[in-house]
Amino acid sequence: MGLFKSDLYRSFGIGFAFGALIVISQIAPQFLTDPLPQAIAATENMHSAR
Repeated sequence: MGLFKSDLYRSFGIGFAFGALIVISQIAPQFLTDPLPQAIAATENMHSAR
């Protein structure tokens, strides 16, 4: 079983990474195009509306 020792783990790792990218691209495609969305500052009206 020496043949499968390192190749099997490497294949699982590559498959997991590739599969995770596919799942992320299907669930939330904006993460791949814009991973850090633009910050929006709160206005004065938002704080006094309590």
